[in-house]
Amino acid sequence: MKAPEAMANAPHNPPTAADLMQRVDALRHHFARVQTERMVGIPLLNDALSVEAVGFEWAAQTEAGASPVAEGVLITPWFMSLVRLPLAVLPHGNQVGCKVVRQFGCERFDFIGAHDEAIGFHETCALFSPMGGFTSQVLARDTALASLALVRPVAEPSPAPPPVPRAPVAQPVPARRSFMLGGLSRNRGVA
Repeated sequence: MKAPEAMANAPHNPPTAADLMQRVDALRHHFARVQTERMVGIPLLNDALSVEAVGFEWAAQTEAGASPVAEGVLITPWFMSLVRLPLAVLPHGNQVGCKVVRQFGCERFDFIGAHDEAIGFHETCALFSPMGGFTSQVLARDTALASLALVRPVAEPSPAPPPVPRAPVAQPVPARRSFMLGGLSRNRGVA
């Protein structure tokens, strides 16, 4: 697996499932550390919740040469947001706090640029904050999944192929003699 710094300078190969898992784990670990180091004792935290990354997948490329971006929902005890996380750990490029409209699934949302040393530049779009209305992690996860289902197009099942026409089954052709005799035998009993 490539180190995040190496990914920033690598040519844009198609991202793998392992790349996605590495980046999402880094995101989750970073926010879990923020919870335990910076957010301790803040009444805004919902003790029923924990940090979880939900439904992350690689977004469809919209710009030629753009770095691949993972998209999903981040749940924390203090917020739930849509997140766009580049494959590479990127510098902030003076984009922290800047709003930009981005395609996310089949919708467009205002995202705000953010940067943390551990995960680099990323963009977020708030869904809920604070998280006091959530009574369990299951409810928060179900809400995240429902949000994603609303914005991600569902692949239409391909229609069933038309049935293959069967070749007509040839009926045995009766011999002329039985045909003629059959016709005669039927007519004999008729008066």
